Parts: sequence; C-alpha cells; structure tokens
Amino acid sequence: MPNGFSDKGVSAGAPTNLQDLHFGRARSSLKQALNRYTQQIKYRGKRHADAVELQATLKIDCDRLSSTLEKLDQGLIRIAVFGLVSRGKSAVINALLGQKILQTGPLHGVTQYPRSVYWSAANGQVQIELIDTPGLDEVGGESRASMAREVAEQADLILFVVAGDITRTEYQALSQLQTARKPLILVFNKVDLYPDQDRQSIYRKLEMLFAADRLSSERPLLAPEDIVLVAAEPAPMEVRVEWEDGRVTHEWEAPPPQIDELKQKLLEILNREGKSLLALNALRQARETEANLARKTLKLHRAEAENLIWQFAKWKAIAVAANPIAGLDLLGGAVTDLVLIRELAKLYGLPITNHEAGKLLRSILWSSGSLLVGEVGSGLLFGAGKSAAAVATAFDSFSGILAYSSAAVAQASLAGYGSYRVGKATQVYLEQGCTWGPQGADTVIQEILQQVDAKTVIHRLRRELEGQ
Repeated sequence: MPNGFSDKGVSAGAPTNLQDLHFGRARSSLKQALNRYTQQIKYRGKRHADAVELQATLKIDCDRLSSTLEKLDQGLIRIAVFGLVSRGKSAVINALLGQKILQTGPLHGVTQYPRSVYWSAANGQVQIELIDTPGLDEVGGESRASMAREVAEQADLILFVVAGDITRTEYQALSQLQTARKPLILVFNKVDLYPDQDRQSIYRKLEMLFAADRLSSERPLLAPEDIVLVAAEPAPMEVRVEWEDGRVTHEWEAPPPQIDELKQKLLEILNREGKSLLALNALRQARETEANLARKTLKLHRAEAENLIWQFAKWKAIAVAANPIAGLDLLGGAVTDLVLIRELAKLYGLPITNHEAGKLLRSILWSSGSLLVGEVGSGLLFGAGKSAAAVATAFDSFSGILAYSSAAVAQASLAGYGSYRVGKATQVYLEQGCTWGPQGADTVIQEILQQVDAKTVIHRLRRELEGQ
C-alpha cells in the first residue's frame, strides 16, 4: 500500500475505497495550503524586510503545516495512552507489544515523560505509534496538564486506562481529554482483580459523574462498546507442581495477559477507519495552523488593510452619491464590496474566487440584518428620491439640486458605512484562515464527517467536530 500504510495487519476485506478518498483529499488540501503559504512568506519577505520577527513566526507555522503533511504521508497512527498513576498504562502497552519494553513497577510515577514505541502489526512494518504518558495526577500538575494537552492534540486515538471504581479525579482528567475531540477508548485494566465489573456498570458510573457536574454541559464521548476489559499484567497465582519423584511444590506463576479484546478493537478501528482518522486529524491540525497564519498575516497588514477599507468606503460613497438611477447605485455598491473583499484577500495572501467572495458577502450581509435592511431599504428609498430629484431638476433647478444633494449625501453616508462594516467583517472571516473552497480544510472535514459509516468512532464525534 502507498504512503507507508498497510492493510496486512488487519482483517481482510477492509473498506479502503472511501478511506483512500479521504486520505487523498486531505493530502491535496494540505499540499495546496503549504504551497500557498510558502509562496506568500517569500513574497512578504521581499515587501516587509523590517518585519523579521513576524516572518520567523510565520515560518514556524509553515514548518508545522509541513510536519502535518509529512505525518500524513507516513501513514502512521498515533495512539496516546493516558490515566492516573498505578493504573497499568505501561503494562497495557507492553501487553500489546507482546514483550516488556516499558518499565513497570509498584511505585508511583515510573513513567516520568512521554515515551513512544512502535507496534508492528505484521511483516515487521510499523503502523502504530503507542505513546506512554506520565500519570495525570502526579506532582507538577500544571506542566503535566500542558503535556497532556500537547500529546492529545497530536494523537489520532486516545486510550484512557482505569482500574477499579472510577474516581472523581479520573472523571476530571477524562473531561479534559474530551476537549481534544479525539476518538477515545476506555480501558478497564486489572479486571482479574475486579471480576464483577462489566461495561454497562462502568458506563452508568461515567454518566452519573457527568450528570452530577452542574458546571459541565459535556457528556461521555464514548459508547459502552468503547469500554474494553483487560488484564495487562495479571497478578501471579500460586500453582501446585507435582514432580516425577513424587515431590509436590507450590510456585508462583504469572498468567498470560488478557489483552486480545483491546488488540482486536484497535485493529478493527485501524481497518475500518484508520486512513480517515489520519486524514481528519491532519486537517484539524492544518486548520488550526492556517488560522494562526491568518491572524499573524492580519497583524502584518493591519495598517494597509485599514487604509484600503477606508478608500473603498470613500469610493463607494462617491459613486453611490453621483449615480442618479435608482437600483443601479445599489448594484454598483455591491460590486464595490465584492472588489473590496477580493483586494483584502489578495493583501493577506489568502486567494479567493469571485464565487467565494460573493458567498462571503452574502454571509456577512445576512449575519448582520441591520446592515442588509439599512443599506438596501434606505438605498432604495434614497435612490428613488434621487431619481425624482433628477427629474425635478429639469423643471426647478434649485429645488431639484437641493433634494438630490440631500438624498445623495444620506445614501452615500449609509453606503460608505456599510462598506466599512463589510471590510471589517471580511477581516474576521479571513482571520479564520482560507479554509473554504473545494480544497479547503473545513470543506474536506465536513465531507469526511458526512461520509463515514454510522458504526465508526468518527461518527460518534460528528456533533462535537461539526460545532468547532
């Protein structure tokens, strides 16, 4: 398979066609964005040689975008493992690997920093990066919380390991991880010590904890089938050994890990939606990076943009005031606003087509009802007054000119103010990044969310992701 991603480690018959489509669309979107911003940084560097510091920060964002594209090309899924101390996070990873790679022990805080290991599903080909993390309730909480956020943002899938009854601290940690809006599997470890636990009782406990928090409007972002019971490092058992000479001894023996259910769950997700997960998370990271780039670009061109907006507001006011034909002045004003949007986008290096500019203008007008009603309604009223005054001028030049001038000044003031508001609103839209259009990150994200199967973990996140 291309892009370093193989289906050999998962069950046969994987639905790869839709996944390949999502993967390809995401890759094209990221390449387009990276090429666009790389060229714009070079262009701005020539025009704004004095803005060295800002140029450097833009370069960092572009490197981050390039890193996201590189991760997508590698086809490597990152699975981050979180939990409180002594819940067996490292043991779960060791059990998946089939060998003890990570240190485990009875003392708190054996894992002091995030550590990555690679899980080869078949033929020695690396497919999954497993990230072991320190306990979320250890000393130095603020730095660990920052670490958790960073790791969760980079992850494609999150495992949250618990053991025994879910505590309030674990609920709070789980709530924080949910803000990353990533697919999550709750791993109930040490099930050999808690044989009476089952998925439904664990899920009901979670629901009760979320419902009891009056300050939280969140709910568990997982279903009962996302709860997996494992015994990653079962407690040693005493066994009776009978020897050939008739002797009987008792020895302690460690049972094999009970990890097959989790392994099958992960491979099922990888098979069913692995590439779609990679595509979705890469696009979300790219969208955030583009938003940062756009904000910094606006900062660089703030003075030029303000001058451009005022110039267009002035030109629109003059053109509307001078035009005596009712209706035509409104049409000319709309064209002026479209050109303003295009020029602002060009200034910021965020290309936008006439069609997209028209959609943006309509969105701005409808999102500000007073602007739409005020300019269109008053424009029609004053436009009709100007037309009547122009006709009256033929019969009474002084009174006609006076009436025309009054209507023209009033309409010009409204038109100029309307254009200024359109310009300021356009800045807000452009600050969010050029993520619309056929290859825009937002567009491709929505496509993936609409196309995934209802059985996928991505589908259960649709409401949260669509609201971002």
